[in-house]
Order: sequence, then structure tokens, then C-alpha cells
Amino acid sequence: MSAAIGDARFAAGEVSGGFRGRRRCPVCLADASRLFATIGERDYLRCEACEATFLRRDQLPTPEMEVAEYRLHRNRVDDRAYRVFLGQLAQPLLARLKRGRQGLDYGCGPAPALAAMLEEAGHRVRLYDPFFHRNPEALERRYDFVTCTEVTEHFHHPAREFDRLATLLRPGGWLAIQTCFQTDDAAFARWNYRRDPTHVVFYRERSFAAIAHRHGWHCEFPARNVALLRNPA
Repeated sequence: MSAAIGDARFAAGEVSGGFRGRRRCPVCLADASRLFATIGERDYLRCEACEATFLRRDQLPTPEMEVAEYRLHRNRVDDRAYRVFLGQLAQPLLARLKRGRQGLDYGCGPAPALAAMLEEAGHRVRLYDPFFHRNPEALERRYDFVTCTEVTEHFHHPAREFDRLATLLRPGGWLAIQTCFQTDDAAFARWNYRRDPTHVVFYRERSFAAIAHRHGWHCEFPARNVALLRNPA
């Protein structure tokens, strides 16, 4: 059974592109994902366990496509509006950190404004980005906090990425995430956030709660589109 809206077709467990039944969720690893929507030539699946929505694996963008899209961004370290946006994550994180902590800005992009903001607040921040700050040594350390702002929606293998992030946290360390939560199924097809071709996985609070449960982390949502996950001390 399906419903068509414009160029989108929303499905209830139906077949698309030759795949059937349930698939493993790349976020929580439950075998509980079914086709959710076909929009143009893109198929999205929904996990019934953690409520994550994700693009079909064989439709993921290539690294070349990703870099080309990222270079269209015009973020700057000194951009006031960009800093206000990042403050949605920075403020609740800073409220939970003692001065002089060590952190990692994971997926910092070419303009690491958040790292600059956190350093201005008295912390030390290393940078890592698979395209713009490829620094493997940064992934060999452990940190009091790791930030992922506008990063997790790009993960092609989310569970694998969160496993890596878990190795970077010290006991009591914070994983701070900012991404636009997917909450409105009726608006999914016309949602601008979905239209970015590099955005391939979308989360809800339940998605992050499932990730936290898998790793034994505490999970809280101090602001809209922000999740703070804490490794036990």
C-alpha cells in the first residue's frame, strides 16, 4: 500500500527496486528497516526500532560528489550568524565542561568555527575531517569531549562511526551532536534538509537514545536539534 505526493511515494513495507522485507538498520543494527519513501530516484528506509530514516546503500553519493557539494558551503570562522547557529550546541556543552578540557571537532569542515569558539572559552580542540583536515593522529587520542556539528547526517555507516567515536571518549567524556532532527513525515519529501545530496541519514530522539543504549551512554536533549551523549565516568 502506498500514497503518492508530488514526485514522492510513501510506502508501507512494499517492494522498491527489487528489495523486499526488512533490512538491517545502519544506525542501531536492528533488523527492522522497511521502505519508507521513494522520492525521485532515491529510496529511503525507516527503522522501526530506532526511527532513523536513511538512504538506500547503493544510492549513497561518491566522495567526489560529497567534496563538490561541501565546497559550495560559505561558512567562515568569523561569521556571526554561523556562530549563533553553532551556539545551540556550544552553550549547553560549555555549561557541562570544566575549564581547560581537551576536545576534538570531528568533521570540522574547512571552516572550524566551533573549535574556535570552544578555544575562546578556554578549551583545547584538535581538528579532524576526512576531506579537509585529514589528521589520523587525532583519532589515536581520547578526549573530554567530541563535537559533531552538521556531521552525523553524512555518515554512510553510522554504527561504525559511532563505534569510532566511542573510542575517542575518556570516562565521563561528552559526545555533542547537532543535526536537524527528522520529526515530520508529511513534510519529508519537500524538506530542504533532505534535498542536500550528501545528507543520507536522519535521526530522531529515539535514534540517539538507541545509540546511547548500545554504548552505555547517558543521553539528553538540551536544545532543539542537539543531543549530548555522555560516557560513564
